[in-house]
Amino acid sequence: MDYNNYNDANEEIMSVGSWLITLIILAIPCVNIIMYFIWAFGNGNENRKNFCRAGLILMLIAVVLSSLFYSLFGAALFFAM
Repeated sequence: MDYNNYNDANEEIMSVGSWLITLIILAIPCVNIIMYFIWAFGNGNENRKNFCRAGLILMLIAVVLSSLFYSLFGAALFFAM
């Protein structure tokens, strides 16, 4: 197999235009969450796939930390009354 001529579309570098379209789509409420999952676990560009996986991990961390914060704050308010 000739590895020099191997050109997989999923491993190509994304252009600036592709990144702009990606970021615009991810700025649309509700659509962004669906597209994060489609691009993270679908069969697409590896750059976009890794970006979306990292975004989902950050969202998960944010949800866990905010839930913890609000639970602690709510408990503090409850016991203060």
